[in-house]
Amino acid sequence: MLNKVMLIGRLGRDPELRYTQAGAPVTSLRLATDESYTDKDGNRVERTEWHSVSVFQRAAENCANYLSKGSLVFVEGSLQTRKWQDQQGQDRYTTEVKASRVQFLDKRGEAGGRAADEGENPRKPGRKQQNDELGPAFPSEASGMDDMPF
Repeated sequence: MLNKVMLIGRLGRDPELRYTQAGAPVTSLRLATDESYTDKDGNRVERTEWHSVSVFQRAAENCANYLSKGSLVFVEGSLQTRKWQDQQGQDRYTTEVKASRVQFLDKRGEAGGRAADEGENPRKPGRKQQNDELGPAFPSEASGMDDMPF
């Protein structure tokens, strides 16, 4: 059986870093993906889908340090459904992406352009920064075409 999710989208808000009782870092991301199509009347229809993503360990800290609202990311992971109770004691369920990999896709000057498990924290003085160029994240960026709607 296969449980695999791959998404490319932009963050709808800044990452939220927290720590478990055992001290393990966990970052929550809200990721927007979109699709567009032309309906039968010839009108262009755009639809945005929102995804909840949880990132763990060192990748969680790097996401919290390097990403911000609007950052373009590639997320790879699996779907996970959690059960919880609301204030009235009702059972609720949340389905989210449990990230195994987060790749930063913004150009280096914008938000990073590297994987969440690489590099050093640019917000902390005394840490080195990598200056290697990774190239365009998408073929459309290589041609100068930018059709990303958000």
